[in-house]
Amino acid sequence: MKFLVIGLGNPGVEYSETRHNIGFKAVEKLVRDLEGSFVSAKLADRSEVKLKGRTLIVIKPTTYMNLSGKSVNYWMQLEKIQRENILVVTDDISLPFGKIRMKGKGSDGGHNGLKDIQAVLNSQEYARLRFGVGNVFSPGKQSDYVLGKWTSDEQSALSERIEIASEAIKAFVTIGLGLAMTQWNNK
Repeated sequence: MKFLVIGLGNPGVEYSETRHNIGFKAVEKLVRDLEGSFVSAKLADRSEVKLKGRTLIVIKPTTYMNLSGKSVNYWMQLEKIQRENILVVTDDISLPFGKIRMKGKGSDGGHNGLKDIQAVLNSQEYARLRFGVGNVFSPGKQSDYVLGKWTSDEQSALSERIEIASEAIKAFVTIGLGLAMTQWNNK
């Protein structure tokens, strides 16, 4: 059984420690846990790892956030992975810092990466793991906030929260979306 796990973010060192790149951080932790590594590939940095008899194709799109759908679609087609076996890991300003929530479908919530994925797949029906980054910003400053660096308090709690996200991804792959949601939502 094959799964495609997509961590959303922006390529480049200038973005690596920003809130918008939490999807990259979560899948990097997952790949480390499963003793894999990423290699540069078409439209993404890619890793292939195994977990309990399942193959996980893990990607970090190199297309920038607002063109993530192109990478997702390419890898779904190439690896012949059905939509029910994909999981998109993304930041979410509507959740408090560090909270995670999985869903099987839903709107893009104004998130440009999800918006592009939905446009390319022509569907809102794909699983996503949303990682809360909070919403402590002034009106009109959302972009600055998500592209900003973590506060020192957030930074100190980040590795534990990323660990939880990695475990939730493993649950999605091994026990399915429904049970994973029950077990990990709002942790």
